[in-house]
Amino acid sequence: MGTMKWSRCCGIFLVCNLVALANNGCSAKSDAVRNNTISSYSDSGIASPSPIAEAPVVPFTMEGPAVQTPPKEKVKGIYVSAWSAVGTKFEQLIQLLDQTDLNTMVIDIKNDSGQVTYASAVPMVNEIGANSHVIIKDLKSKLQLLKAKGIYSIARIVVFKDPYLSKKKSAYAIKNRAGEIWRDNKGIAWVDPYKEEVWDYNIQIAKEAADLGFDEIQFDYVRFPENGKKVDQEVIFDNSQQWTKPQVIEGFLKRARERIGNKAYLSADVFGLTTSSDNDMGIGQDWSMISKQVHYISPMLYPSHYSSGVYGVKSPDLQPYSIISKAIRDAKTKNEQLMKTNSEIAEIRPWYQDFTATWVKPHKTYGKEDVNEQIKAAKEHGVEQFLLWNSNSIYSYR
Repeated sequence: MGTMKWSRCCGIFLVCNLVALANNGCSAKSDAVRNNTISSYSDSGIASPSPIAEAPVVPFTMEGPAVQTPPKEKVKGIYVSAWSAVGTKFEQLIQLLDQTDLNTMVIDIKNDSGQVTYASAVPMVNEIGANSHVIIKDLKSKLQLLKAKGIYSIARIVVFKDPYLSKKKSAYAIKNRAGEIWRDNKGIAWVDPYKEEVWDYNIQIAKEAADLGFDEIQFDYVRFPENGKKVDQEVIFDNSQQWTKPQVIEGFLKRARERIGNKAYLSADVFGLTTSSDNDMGIGQDWSMISKQVHYISPMLYPSHYSSGVYGVKSPDLQPYSIISKAIRDAKTKNEQLMKTNSEIAEIRPWYQDFTATWVKPHKTYGKEDVNEQIKAAKEHGVEQFLLWNSNSIYSYR
């Protein structure tokens, strides 16, 4: 990770208990927690931006049988928390899609607490009680409704940030040098990404989601904990094969691709700075390695999460167009380099900010114009697909 400094947008982070998380996705502040404040070029090891030559993205093709269904969509979507996928809130979100050009829902299937939100039949899910608090009781019928309305469905699965599995199966947790469960600076336990049993657990959930009818599986927190250099000094990973962190993340995604096959498309969420960094930032997210294993790569380009000075922009939260333009430019440059040697690379589908980061100073109140500025900036570089993030699933997009 070098000297990169990953600071939180919030001065103080309040860890939500499982009940609060289920009810409201923590709070609006969990928008800051999903991704880290992004440091400036000076301490990130990012190469200087280079001019971009426009070129089409070559679609990814899986090994083996080609994906039969569904046809690829030009996705314009929203995040839907599990609690927003039920009752009148779900009806309101359906109405939002009916009234706009939005066409996709990213629904929490395994959330940040490690809880599975539907009545899963995966053996380990039931063994540890990860679905003991089912939120979406009629998931299959909801997916049928979305399909009938032509709405593309994406299952969000949080992978290695899993305090629930760490508690129930402590052998899978990251351990400190004293052999105890390691916790990050918010007191949250993670599972060890080197544990292949953890890979298989998450892939089983992903395969079940595909079998239920989801069009795509999206892996979030498919990475090691941030502050990688510090973490490496505190923990002992179960790394008997001496893999690098990027090899672990790529290995997991490759296995997921092989196991899920042609049942659903695959995507991965990555830190926003992966579009520009020339290393894995100590968290195992190497753009080129991930891009070879999934259909879509989704950098989280929330302006509020960039620190002052990144891309030469002061107060990034106040300048959404500038941040997105520079980040997408670098992402396109990386993909163009990959296309010279690889025909199978992920399409770029970024996450944008549709929330107000009140904890950032200075900040602005985000609304329709700010969302559209982000969309416009990427579109000018040929990237039209996007996803909108708001932890409470409340959107200004119209």
